[in-house]
Amino acid sequence: MKWSEISIHTTQEAVEPVSNVLHEAGASGVVIEDPHDLVKSWDTTFGEVYQLSPDDYPEEGVIVKAYLPVNSFLGETVEAIKEAINQLLLYDIDLGHNKVTVSEVNEEEWATAWKKYYKPVKVSDRLTITPTWEEYEKVKEDELIIELDPGMAFGTGTHPTTVLCLQTLERYLSKGDSVIDVGTGSGVLSIAAAKLGASKVLAADLDEVAVNAARINVKLNKVQDKVTVEQKNLLANVGETPDLIVANILAEVIVRMTDDAFELLKPGGILITSGIIEGKKEEVKRSLSSSGFTLEEITEMEDWVAIVAKKPE
Repeated sequence: MKWSEISIHTTQEAVEPVSNVLHEAGASGVVIEDPHDLVKSWDTTFGEVYQLSPDDYPEEGVIVKAYLPVNSFLGETVEAIKEAINQLLLYDIDLGHNKVTVSEVNEEEWATAWKKYYKPVKVSDRLTITPTWEEYEKVKEDELIIELDPGMAFGTGTHPTTVLCLQTLERYLSKGDSVIDVGTGSGVLSIAAAKLGASKVLAADLDEVAVNAARINVKLNKVQDKVTVEQKNLLANVGETPDLIVANILAEVIVRMTDDAFELLKPGGILITSGIIEGKKEEVKRSLSSSGFTLEEITEMEDWVAIVAKKPE
């Protein structure tokens, strides 16, 4: 089979929404070439050494790549991708160069080349994310391993917004808590919640591709006894009354669901929100306060923000 590489030169701010556009267009994974990774201080306590070549990265901005099969509908698909990305301007998202290029690659190159970007990453005190093809030995006895295959998931789980959520989950989730993961994507946050001791987790996503990817990853990590994956629009028609809700989604979407989250949560319940760019932080804070939440903690990483809010008891 022949494949086309769709490459979008954009900004770090636009990585998550652009990646989502590509997944909705049928891509089963993305490659993110961010020059910040060249100067990033990697945690190598688990023995991995990162050797990245500057030749693989743009001088400025971020390149997001995806792979689609070459067929009679490819032209229409590419145009739909361009239009959907341009629509992000309505949400005040900086698209940078916003240059879309298409090139053909052979299947063998596509199937293996992207794996060089993905190594085990220790994302918190206890959580380490590793690709399925890497052999990894625990460094600490209480370390929790999350296995992902980006070929069938939404990214690698190591984007700053996801890392912020994982670190916050580790601090705020209590053993036996019930959890709702809104916009689950690959299911990584739901898997982490289950491994951290949640009694039951509802992983919800509107995108059918994400739902299928999350179900595969849940089984891969053997937490299907705790995690249920369902296709839902945010918190609509959710019959649960959870102890904790986590939502790693766009700020514009978060502000639309704060009232529903407040109503659903048990008294004293926790809402963890991420996917928030610095410029949207105050808007999300106002929405949370207006819904009745008290703000517990704000953490930041590489211009991304996570906010923890609590429903009064």
